[in-house]
Amino acid sequence: MIACIFPGQGSQRVGMGKDLADAFPICRQTFDDADAALGEPLSRLIFEGPEDQLTLTENAQPAILTVSIAAFRLLASRGLAPSFVAGHSLGEYSANVAAGTFSFADALHIVRRRGRYMQEAVPVGTGAMAAVLGLDAERVAQACVEGSEGEVVSAANLNGGGQIVIAGAANAVARAGERAKALGARRVIPLTVSAPFHCALMKPAEERLAPELRGADTHDPRIPIVANVDAEPKRDRHAAIEALVSQVSMPVRWDAVVARLASEGVTTYVEVGPGAVLAGLVRKIHRDATAVSFGAPSDWSAVEPLLHV
Repeated sequence: MIACIFPGQGSQRVGMGKDLADAFPICRQTFDDADAALGEPLSRLIFEGPEDQLTLTENAQPAILTVSIAAFRLLASRGLAPSFVAGHSLGEYSANVAAGTFSFADALHIVRRRGRYMQEAVPVGTGAMAAVLGLDAERVAQACVEGSEGEVVSAANLNGGGQIVIAGAANAVARAGERAKALGARRVIPLTVSAPFHCALMKPAEERLAPELRGADTHDPRIPIVANVDAEPKRDRHAAIEALVSQVSMPVRWDAVVARLASEGVTTYVEVGPGAVLAGLVRKIHRDATAVSFGAPSDWSAVEPLLHV
């Protein structure tokens, strides 16, 4: 059984998807569709940069979505038929497009505003995120409580494989990181991010985004979407949308998502889009599974055995 999984913010790089667009008309059309939907040359920014503009949250999110959907459309046209889909943070929007919950064009507009709202929720420099390596969730939670001193800091991404990302007010994240090291963390790595995603500081962004998500033209997904917030398969439009609303300020439980997919019988994971971060995490969580990545023509040999044309 196959699941397609879609990457989140941080996977962007200048030039991603260009080889796909050059080699396959269905991919080129996807980039043209994105440009038309947004009324601007997003594809040029993706292919040519500059990097500092592509990295901006409100550009990175639609850019990664576009590359992921270009790759998925190609795979689907060649016979890839996943039994489940899931995505890491932003990637859950790609998963919903792949499943037919909402259109690619609508998703582009929503994630652009999602990026903008998340950026505007917290003044630049006042929030932070850090990766805690080698410490279990219980001790990370303890470090956050002891380091908070009345400020927000909590687990934001439970990525599996001994990696948990914390987010919140910059000083609280620093204090929690020190507590985590005292409790036995192998390393604490500050992340270069523009905002503290997936924590209570994102509530204003969630409140702005919620009516737009709930007002979108939606359909029941054709493929169950295992959601970040509770690792439960979403099989109707209401559940899929509410999971996206909650996701803005709630942690991404990626370890639980992969565990749920495994319990449903998934044995093969195809990471669709730029990078190979999720495939690497899957190998640490579901060790006997097959995990491959597809984001460029050079990846074709890895996915070709999974196609049914």
